[in-house]
Amino acid sequence: MADIQVTCIKKIPRNDPYEGITHLGNSSGKWMRQDVIAWIERKAHTFYTRVDSNRGAIGIINRATGKYLRTYADGQWNDNPLSLPECR
Repeated sequence: MADIQVTCIKKIPRNDPYEGITHLGNSSGKWMRQDVIAWIERKAHTFYTRVDSNRGAIGIINRATGKYLRTYADGQWNDNPLSLPECR
């Protein structure tokens, strides 16, 4: 199992606050959101973001409209991945 830091996202359209992330990535590559969800569910890999020196574990939120990725830090779910820069 790898522990993978996510440092960028792909979001289409980028400036729409209501549309979801399509890809997550770092300097080693990028992965489709659906693949990241499957790896987390199978416990194949863990994913996290780092804001300043704070680590936020990426987890799955189940909604009636589907599964979403969010970070869990400081005892609460938040949308830290949305603040990450665009993957190249």
